[in-house]
Amino acid sequence: MGNELEDLALRLQGIIETAIDGIITIDDKGIVETVNNSAAVKFGYDPAEIVGNNIKMLMPEPYHSEHDGYLHRYNSTKKPKIIGIGREVTGRTKHGEHFPFRLAVSEVILNDRVIFTGIIHDLSDVKNAEIKLRQLNNELEKKVEARTNELELAINRLLLTNKKLEDRETALNSALEKEKELNELKSRFVSMASHEFRTPLSTIMSSASLISKYVEESQNEKREKHVKRIKSAVVNLTGILNDFLSLSKIEEGMVNVQIVNVAIPSLCELVIDEVKGLQKKGQFVEHHSDENCDFLKTDERILKNVLFNLLSNSIKYSKENGKIICSVQKYSEGLLFRIQDFGIGIPKEEQKYLFDRFFRATNVENIQGTGLGLQIVQRYVELLKGEISFESEEGVGTTFTVKIPNLG
Repeated sequence: MGNELEDLALRLQGIIETAIDGIITIDDKGIVETVNNSAAVKFGYDPAEIVGNNIKMLMPEPYHSEHDGYLHRYNSTKKPKIIGIGREVTGRTKHGEHFPFRLAVSEVILNDRVIFTGIIHDLSDVKNAEIKLRQLNNELEKKVEARTNELELAINRLLLTNKKLEDRETALNSALEKEKELNELKSRFVSMASHEFRTPLSTIMSSASLISKYVEESQNEKREKHVKRIKSAVVNLTGILNDFLSLSKIEEGMVNVQIVNVAIPSLCELVIDEVKGLQKKGQFVEHHSDENCDFLKTDERILKNVLFNLLSNSIKYSKENGKIICSVQKYSEGLLFRIQDFGIGIPKEEQKYLFDRFFRATNVENIQGTGLGLQIVQRYVELLKGEISFESEEGVGTTFTVKIPNLG
């Protein structure tokens, strides 16, 4: 039996001595009884220099001065601060250097004696890695910031080649907020233009290339298909350019309001007839007009543009076989126009941006557009001293209400 216990003790001692983590035992007074080789190496001592001394020799201040008091309080109250809990602490080497480690302390009662065993897991490599990671993150943030600044400068140089935008920027230099607004407008213009121009131009290029291959009379149908694709792409490009020209004229004060007595029923019929070419299969516009809505003193051309834009939007964002309602009512100061569709609607959280330039709702999918139409409509309505509002529900439809007063 004695031999077995001896063998067991030797094996246990061998395990402790070869453990990677440091292992130290102390008595209830804090005097070191055993220390394995790993712990001695971490603290820079020979084991014999530690055994028999108070454990606080391995602690920096203020822990060095406080440890005896802590151990006394624990022996009296049994309320642990580290024992049985474990925490990250700092050790002090023989040469006065400090290093971090994870300390787990357990209490053991052996032959009616209380001893404490501490397991020491060195965190130096982990802390060094964290420091290096923070340094790398800081360097990366600086590089990202530098690259972002370089990209912004490159975009601004490209935009400055556009003389019209240069003139606009010069006019707004007197106000910081206006300058910020222009810079944002430029960035969004580049993004939108690169997307909206690329698609129709690619269509024109591919269709033009294919047409040249269809030389036989029997291939007339295929040729006609690609001719239609080219025409459609040109119409889209023309629409984009018209939006930009319209907004540019408004902002430059080049739109003059000419007040005439406008025949409203005739104007509505004209606009409804013009949008027929935009209608999808089965779509139709239903027109209602109350009594005493025959005439309105306003600018006929601008009002026509407002109605055409709103109706074309309703057609664009409605499905086939859908109905669009155009109604006219009288109100105290003039006439009220309502354009109602039952199309895709506008997401509630995005409705506040509807009249912002270049804004396009997330649910428009592949429907083409510049995001300028409603900005133009709003500016036109303002020129006519009117008001525009809307109600919309995604998947149900949208109703625009435009109030235009008599200007005569």
